[in-house]
Amino acid sequence: MPDETLYDPALQTMTRTVHLLASRVPAPRKVSHKDSFVFRHIERSIHQAIVQKLARIVSTLAAAHLLMTHGFVQEQAALQRILDELHEDVRFLSLAIINGEVTPLHRDYLASFFEEEFDEDTALESTQKRPMIPRRKIQAYIARSESPEFDPSTGTELARTVTKMYSGFVHAASPQIMDMYLGNPPHFHLNGVLGTERHDEYREDLWNYFYRSVLAFGFATKAFGDQQIFNEFTNFLNEFERLNGKTYIPNAG
Repeated sequence: MPDETLYDPALQTMTRTVHLLASRVPAPRKVSHKDSFVFRHIERSIHQAIVQKLARIVSTLAAAHLLMTHGFVQEQAALQRILDELHEDVRFLSLAIINGEVTPLHRDYLASFFEEEFDEDTALESTQKRPMIPRRKIQAYIARSESPEFDPSTGTELARTVTKMYSGFVHAASPQIMDMYLGNPPHFHLNGVLGTERHDEYREDLWNYFYRSVLAFGFATKAFGDQQIFNEFTNFLNEFERLNGKTYIPNAG
């Protein structure tokens, strides 16, 4: 069973960091929308995109944790699939700043990210078709940037495998659904699998998403050039590892 004592402090620190970094980029402005208004980032900068992604990481991670505590592990795993992409997006965007090069791929990504969903009042009237940057290109960039001494195709394939596995929870594939079928006599557990062996497995799995979320925040604070907060998240990572007897990364400086 993972040691979960750092979950609440980590979420609190991530929440505080989102608000701090949000204060360091131009704030969203009111933009007319139908009979009212919406808030939008006018500048559409890479730092603004990072802040938005971090905000979604915090809310999604908190929701996954809530689902896990009540045994709704199918839904937890579906949110973890979202977190996979959020983590990749933050690393992808942060590495552009850390490496000092915003590539055409990054510019295409930002254009797609900030594009409005519809260009008319209703979905049926809209001609908008937001382009989607292939996930494999994002994963390949991360693999090349983080491990240039290794074959980047290996890292890309590992990321693709994880994505495919958790997509089964999003799209409700049979093998994933059958995780709900257990007990004596066996039956579908429709109100969660709290207290079962299956619940223990997903409880263990969530630890990895807390760890990787803290890691994503480390990338982001490095991109913002805030060494003090970067050190704070590095200490979180080290403490996560110590409490659970795991070692993934060397101490960062």
